[in-house]
Amino acid sequence: MRVIVSVAPPPVVTLAEAKEHLEVQDNERDNLIKGMVAAASAHLDGPDGWLGRALGKQTLVAYLPAPTFDRYIDLPFPPVVEIDSIAARQGREWVTVDPTVYELRGNSVAQAFPGAWPAWACDPEAVRVTYRAGYDAVPPAAKAAILLMVGDLYRFRDTVAPIATASVPMSTTVTNLLMPLQVYR
Repeated sequence: MRVIVSVAPPPVVTLAEAKEHLEVQDNERDNLIKGMVAAASAHLDGPDGWLGRALGKQTLVAYLPAPTFDRYIDLPFPPVVEIDSIAARQGREWVTVDPTVYELRGNSVAQAFPGAWPAWACDPEAVRVTYRAGYDAVPPAAKAAILLMVGDLYRFRDTVAPIATASVPMSTTVTNLLMPLQVYR
């Protein structure tokens, strides 16, 4: 399964919110703070994020195997808001699936009654689903965690790890705020 971001989300935390959290009143470090907000958000959000979900509204393109007997296509990185299109690989071409054939059910696409899925290629990427995911209102715990991460990045921007780390360390508070939101894959 491969998922790419087609349309990136707007910032989950605004510059004004970050500056208020950091108690910064001047505009001299705005670019630095924007970069830190972007880094913290990217660490959590979307296909490359730790949470395994979409926080900000974004358009994703998922390349998935064909549905099996259960006739469902589970979409990664919830919450799924809307399906833009589904295409089936037929040979080297992509053929758009008629929207009356399927319906969104939670975070899955199901075959609509009395519709029928098209013939799918025998390919691990036989289906291309373009969909929108993310929250209208980002959960407060996620915003608070991003602000805490920005605070850590801002206050300790000169720190150097004595050994190489495999991931960005998060404080216990940040981890505890985010645990209920994490999607385990």
